[in-house]
Amino acid sequence: MNKSHKTKWKKGEWKLFGMVLPFMILLFLLAYVPLFGWIISLYDFRPGIPLFENEFIGFKYFKTILTDKNVLRSLGNTMIFSGIDLALKPLPMIFAVCLNEITSTRFRKLVQTSTTLPHFISWIIVYAFAFGLLSTDGVMNSVLLDLGITEKPILPLQNENIVYPFQIFLSKWKELGWGAIVYIAAIAGIDQQEYEAACLDGANRFQRAIYITIPNLMPTFVTLLILGVASIINTGYEQYFIFKNSFVYDKIEVLDLYIYQMGLQLGDYSYATTVGILKSFVSIILLVAANTVAKKVRGESIM
Repeated sequence: MNKSHKTKWKKGEWKLFGMVLPFMILLFLLAYVPLFGWIISLYDFRPGIPLFENEFIGFKYFKTILTDKNVLRSLGNTMIFSGIDLALKPLPMIFAVCLNEITSTRFRKLVQTSTTLPHFISWIIVYAFAFGLLSTDGVMNSVLLDLGITEKPILPLQNENIVYPFQIFLSKWKELGWGAIVYIAAIAGIDQQEYEAACLDGANRFQRAIYITIPNLMPTFVTLLILGVASIINTGYEQYFIFKNSFVYDKIEVLDLYIYQMGLQLGDYSYATTVGILKSFVSIILLVAANTVAKKVRGESIM
């Protein structure tokens, strides 16, 4: 009997492995095979010339990035953007809790749908909307000037003093509803008996949210926070590439945008690869550090 059970279990394992295998192969091809390209950082690579016929420069660029002011500036901007974003990580969870407390099903679905849709809007369209609203001849300035509220146009897109809060606001407007989906799913998995017991004890809706909903969401929040810490320097470049201009360039250039410009626009593939390697190693270190802290604080980790 035990032998039969053991044989069936092995067959089940092979079936599960067969289901996972295509995704493992895809992950290997897309995530690990490209790492061979890191070798470019050791050569003064020029397209069209075989790799090993290019000049070998060793770790020259690895030393250069430590004193490159452009890299340090971009890294500083990245840390500021990511730091503010990390501090606002609780917003999707709070929004999901508030959404869950809406008693009207139709209104709740309307709010959830309207806040999720911006995620699917291209940053180009977001910029076009912002430009049409906030540019010199935009709707906002036309109304303010016609009403005599201001004598000069207000130009948020060209104001370097509000780059950080303005870009974070756009990012949160676009992703808040989407980020709340995972918390809404987690709320749906909470045992309803906990709420029923709290009601019998006289807890109101606010107390149930504070003492039942939020504590049950904390494991999900901590996991996403750890992943957020690990990707603190992976801000992406699309948003900043589209919104950059000569007035705000020094503050909006993040590391991903710098790598894109050095590699694809200026053609310095070797140096861009070196900066990308640095970014990857920093991300790994941050992930391990955050996971270690979480394990000590919560007694469990995600790795």
